[in-house]
Amino acid sequence: MDIIKVAATSRTGAVAGAIAGVICEHKRAEVQAIGAGAVIQAVKALILATGYLKKDGIFVVAIPERVEVEIGDKVRTAIKIVVEPR
Repeated sequence: MDIIKVAATSRTGAVAGAIAGVICEHKRAEVQAIGAGAVIQAVKALILATGYLKKDGIFVVAIPERVEVEIGDKVRTAIKIVVEPR
């Protein structure tokens, strides 16, 4: 399963659809965002995805965590949100 990477310019509807699709297929999704704008987009997408999944009777929990990711030669701090059925 791939990590869903979110940027500040990501469309929330597209990210929400990706989250819902991954949950339906794999029963677990990981969303990663670096920077305040990206984290906001990820949270908005998660809210939309929760609504999509509720319509199918799937209720989820989101567990945020701080992770270090290496981009090129630099280590950056990212927020990873693990989404799983309740």
